[in-house]
Order: sequence, then C-alpha cells, then structure tokens
Amino acid sequence: MNASKQRTEEFDIVIIGAGISGIGAARYIVEAFPGKRVVVLEGRDNIGGTWDLFKYPGIRSDSDLHTFGYEFKPWKDRAAIAEAPKIRNYLQETVEENNLGGLIRLGHGVQRAEWSSADARWTIDVHTADGDKTITANWIFAGTGYYRYDEGYTPHFEGREDFGGDIIHPQHWPEGYDYSGKKVVVIGSGATAVTLIPSMLTGEGAAAHVTMLQRTPTYVMPWPKVDSLALLFTRLFGERRGYAITRFNNIWIDRGVVKSLRTFPRLGRALIRRINKKLLPEGYDVDTHFNPPYDPWDQRLCLSPDGDFFAALRAGGASIVTDRISRFTESGIQLESGEHLDADVIITATGLNVRLLGGIDLAVDGVPVNLADSVVYRGTLLSGIPNLAIAIGYTTSSWTLKVGILCRYFCNLVKHMDAFGYDRVVVEADPGMETRPVMDLSAGYAQRARESTPKQGTGLWQMSMSYPQDAKLLRGPLLDDALRFSSTTDDSARSTAGEAIRA
Repeated sequence: MNASKQRTEEFDIVIIGAGISGIGAARYIVEAFPGKRVVVLEGRDNIGGTWDLFKYPGIRSDSDLHTFGYEFKPWKDRAAIAEAPKIRNYLQETVEENNLGGLIRLGHGVQRAEWSSADARWTIDVHTADGDKTITANWIFAGTGYYRYDEGYTPHFEGREDFGGDIIHPQHWPEGYDYSGKKVVVIGSGATAVTLIPSMLTGEGAAAHVTMLQRTPTYVMPWPKVDSLALLFTRLFGERRGYAITRFNNIWIDRGVVKSLRTFPRLGRALIRRINKKLLPEGYDVDTHFNPPYDPWDQRLCLSPDGDFFAALRAGGASIVTDRISRFTESGIQLESGEHLDADVIITATGLNVRLLGGIDLAVDGVPVNLADSVVYRGTLLSGIPNLAIAIGYTTSSWTLKVGILCRYFCNLVKHMDAFGYDRVVVEADPGMETRPVMDLSAGYAQRARESTPKQGTGLWQMSMSYPQDAKLLRGPLLDDALRFSSTTDDSARSTAGEAIRA
C-alpha cells in the first residue's frame, strides 16, 4: 500500500525504544493510565536495546542488577553482575508479566517527529519493512538510550588497510566469530575491553593471547559477582522484601563510594592502587598501566567481576601495553615507542558515538529543532520542545535508577494536565542561566558529544548524579514557574504560580 494512502494512527502517548528504558516506561505509564492509547515503537527486530544489540564475548552490565533492574520486578538470579542473555530474559519476563507485548511494534523506526501547537499533537513518521507510516500522539516519551546503534566510534588508524587479519568493533561483533588460538590486540581500556579480555581467554575456543593496548589507563576494581548480602536478605525477608532491602542498601553503598572517591581523590587513588597491586603479579608495573591521569569517577570505574581481569593477567594469557599507535602493519600494530605488537585479530574497543533521541529529526511548528540549543529540566523535559520527555539515566550509578523516578514524575505531570484540561506543556529556561554539557564527564564519548546534545543548568535544570537527591527533587513540588501549560481550547497560557500539587 502506498504510504500516502495509509491511515494515520492516533495515540495518546508514543514510547520510542523497547530497551530497558522504554519497557520500564511502558509499565509505569500503562499502570498510571489504563485508559490511554499507548504504543512502543522499536526500530530493531527484537526488544532489549543494548542487551540484544551487542554480541561480543562476555557482554554484561557494569552495574549490579539489584539496582540496574526495575524496582517493581525483583532480580532473581544469583549473579548480581550479569551477562546480556540473562538481562534479555529479565526484560522478556517483564514484558510478559505486565502484558506489554501487545503495545510493542518491532521494526518500526522513527525517522521524524513534528509538533503542531494548533493541534497539540506530534506527527511521527515511521519506517517499516512494509512501507512508511504516520502516527500522531499528544506525548512522546523517548527511551532511546544515548548512543548510535548503527555505528560505533573508531578513530582513524594509519595503515588500517595494510593489516592482514580481521579488524572488529565490539558493537558489530560477527555472530559465532572464531578467535581460537589467535593472537588478539584489544585497543581500548574501558569497560568493553575489561570485559572482553578475560572472556576471550575462557573455554575451548580461547585465544592464544590477548593484549590490551591502551593510550590512557582506567581505574579497574574487583567486585563480587554474587551479592552474598542479597542472598541473605532474600532468605530472611522473602523475595520481594529482600530485593527492596538489597536495592536500598546498594543504592547507598554506591552513593557512598562515589561521594567518598570524589571528596577524597588522593586517598581513593591510593586505595585503588593498593587493591590493584595486591591482585597483580609480583613486580607488575602498576604505576604505568593502572595510574589514570584523572581522579576517580571523573570517568566511570570499570568493574571486574570476582577479579577476572586481574586473574587473566596473573595467568599470563593477557597483558597490557600502554603506548600510542604509530600505524597498523600487515602483521599487527607499530607503536610510537618502536615496539611492534603481532596480531591475528585487532578489536577496536574505542567507544561509542553519543546520539540522543535515536537521531530522530524534530521540528516544532515547522522549525527544525537543534538539541544543543535546549536545556534539560528535571532530567527529562527539554526547554522549547512541548510534550516530549526523554530518559537519561545515571553515568555514575545504575542507569535504570533514574529512569524509574523520571517515569513517576512524567506520570504525575500528565495526570495534572488531565485534571486541569491542559494538552500542552513546555518548559522555558532563563536565557541568562549558566549552562554546561548534559554529560559532564571527561570520557571521550562525552567530550565528542558536546556540540550535539542538550545542556544542563542549575537548580531544577541540573542533571544530578545522585539518586537520593533526585528522589527528593522529583517527588517534591510538581510545579514551578518554568512550566507553561496551555490548551487548544484556551490558547492563553495559564499561570501555575501558587499551585502546590505534590508528586
């Protein structure tokens, strides 16, 4: 059928993305609004987002699943640091247990969305294998994550075309790739590299040797794969109450660790160095390979479940080289120091390309939207863009923690609008407010995204990285002077001053 002849479908709320954010949002929204028309649009052919996209060996969460999982669904597996298949199963169970399957449309890639103030609706252009479709909605909730799914970040390497082996970016790992008995060089020192290296040295198809080639060291800490306290709490208090206690406990432990390391960076650096030294072979050059030039938590710490990364170094199957690349050669990598690394396979674990809203083209009343011109309000609304909420999780804690409280705020905001007959809301930022990047980290992916992502400001415009602080903020007064409500039946903005409705 010709796209122009297809009937336009109408919804109240469109959720974009069926990953961990979108599925969680769907559950909160459907529970809050059983009578609203809700749909989840997912561009890929499977749910799961990150946990279905990445296929590289060992792919796992770098946060414990008692906080990375949903507050409404206990994490039942013994492993608190879990691999992607277990997380995918958890998400599938969430969909089935909450009857969300009928809302999710796979293979529906959103290309463009335009807001009409006259109609108080978004017109959304969707691409499918059966042709393009048009959907309208009063609200968009974007659970699209923060990076490009179709393209990982790979810097230019001189001589790349000369290399005689395979070059693989972890984001595009070939299904069933055989690296058994091969010499592997992993370029990068982040969570992906720390995960890949011990995984590639495990089992019958293990690599002969894996070298981490890093330009800059990263803080790496061992962490128990099984949370013994969680098992104890579950045994003592039952599944649901034990999960809630574990979640509460881990939130505060995580917050305490981050705050302590940032408050006392020298002490934190010394403590991490001491732990690393204890886990590494005798005489290992800790100060070259485990001595980042930045303070702890200026970038995320990498977790090593049960110290598997350090065990691989002790066993001799893995090694670290801290140097800069001169060029690729036919048989490996030539380093600036003059050393040559022989390789059969090179893995470019060089990071992600940040992209909010999945790269969707936005327009408001015919005017294209530049996200970099907007400021994030309460971590979810964007200045100047009506009736659109986004899910941006934490960078120093479990991503999903923030998604849960953002969804509750969103639902309370929509309930308020329904109660007072509003169908439009937009937030207005003070043009004189001091702003900075929304992802205020020194990591490469955050630095590269500065010119294409929204800003954050002060007060309610600040992207807090503290769950306790956010929980207080987003459960506090729902309304303030930044919010501008209106209705298509009454185009004059209605003042919200003095209203004291609490979430």
